Amino acid sequence: MRLSTLDAVILAVYVVSIFGLAQWVSREKAGHTKDAQDYFLAGRSLRWWAIGTSLIAANISAEQIIGMSGAGYVIGLGIASYEWMAAATLILVGKYFLPIFLKNQIYTMPEFLERRYSPMVRTVMAVFWLGVYVFVNLTAILWLGATAVHTVTGLDLTWGLVLLGVFSGAYTLYGGLKAVALTDIVQVSLLIVGGLLITWLALDKVSGGAGVIAGLNSLFALHPEKFHMILPAESPHYKDLPGLSVLLGGMWVMNVSYWGFNQYIIQRTLAAEDLRQAQGGILLAAFLKLLMPLIIVLPGIAAVALAPNLARPDEAYPHLMAMLPPGVLGLVFAALVAAIVASTASKVNSVATIFTMDLYRPWRPATSPERLVGIGRGCAILSLLIAMLCARPLLGSFDQAFQYIQEFTGFFTPGICVIFLLGLFWKRASAAGALAAAIASAVLSLALKLLWPALPFMDRVGLVFVACTAIAMILSLLRPGAGTALVHHAPGDFVTSRAYNLGSVVVIALLAALYAIFW
Repeated sequence: MRLSTLDAVILAVYVVSIFGLAQWVSREKAGHTKDAQDYFLAGRSLRWWAIGTSLIAANISAEQIIGMSGAGYVIGLGIASYEWMAAATLILVGKYFLPIFLKNQIYTMPEFLERRYSPMVRTVMAVFWLGVYVFVNLTAILWLGATAVHTVTGLDLTWGLVLLGVFSGAYTLYGGLKAVALTDIVQVSLLIVGGLLITWLALDKVSGGAGVIAGLNSLFALHPEKFHMILPAESPHYKDLPGLSVLLGGMWVMNVSYWGFNQYIIQRTLAAEDLRQAQGGILLAAFLKLLMPLIIVLPGIAAVALAPNLARPDEAYPHLMAMLPPGVLGLVFAALVAAIVASTASKVNSVATIFTMDLYRPWRPATSPERLVGIGRGCAILSLLIAMLCARPLLGSFDQAFQYIQEFTGFFTPGICVIFLLGLFWKRASAAGALAAAIASAVLSLALKLLWPALPFMDRVGLVFVACTAIAMILSLLRPGAGTALVHHAPGDFVTSRAYNLGSVVVIALLAALYAIFW
């Protein structure tokens, strides 16, 4: 597969346009110099439409498009639970978590942990998140992105890694979060258009040119096993998606940790103009999450009919791209690149934010706001270099990168969830309990994986969450810490607008209908 001249022109127009737009939205008024709040939190000026689209752009990248399509190829529609249940999780985040975070004007999630627990908890979790973002998230995005670029253009994987990393850094380095969030409006629009286009064409090809509906009917008839959200115990993929545990167990822990306490996700809402704008962005993201399986998972299922003998599941989406005509390929490829660079830029910005605000500033508290921006930019460059160097050694041998990422993060998310949930809603939670939960999460997860290898990892996440909650509560009672104002909630803190309530009801109703149809 090679890009035609028309495809190359479309890609070039996208690259130049998004870079130009990033520089334009990042410009400052005469006499004003970017300070830390401008760079890391966009001056706390983001509106709901920018927040909602940026949440999706940060989330949907190569690990979702390539990895989740590959999981759809193997497992089927069931993998869409990660997307659809995220919509319900976002509703809870907007109603119960954001009011506390925004009321306290925090920069980062580790900062919240220091205010609630201790500087030690902040430092430990900041170092942990930096490691995960650089060595898991950034490496996965760049590796899978470079793989897709290689498949489409024939470009060497190493050069693909370098070009994606350089472009992502170049368009976000000057403007920070503002450049990322405001350009994400274009990135997500392109992602949706390109994604729907490849789904449309793939389904039409499945039907032999008889149209999308005929293609869906053909898929239902040929591969009915691919259209079940709740897998039975006899399914060969039950270990990945263990039946009702998906709805009632560990996936809630995974989603709450990711959407509620993950810096590169929640950072967009921390930059909101006010709480209502943040909640509006959350609601928009929830609706967009309902759409994502149509763009990401369904093409993977279609690939089962079009290319049943792929060597690796993660080749499903690139294989479909190879079937596209000139012009259309350029547009879809630009959409894929948009998803990769948008998510890469988001993670790089969050790495810079955590390092600068949670590690460097506490060490050098007298540093000027302008100097902090320079430190953040240097950290962003370094994180990209490390990720580019480590991507091939860490991920080059995995067939399904998406499942690898989920299982790895599942070692730590139970502890993260416990630390934040108790910190938010239980006044007696102490620093000793929080640190114990963080350590127990990794230790218990590893022990269960080694001693009970047949246990589905999602069930393991749920069991470890329960155990860590008990450990944290017992130790907090034995070694109490002083409560803080962060756990005191005013009666009206969790009151949401009529529009938010109505939108939430619609999201939940749509979810119920989808699970009822594809049970």
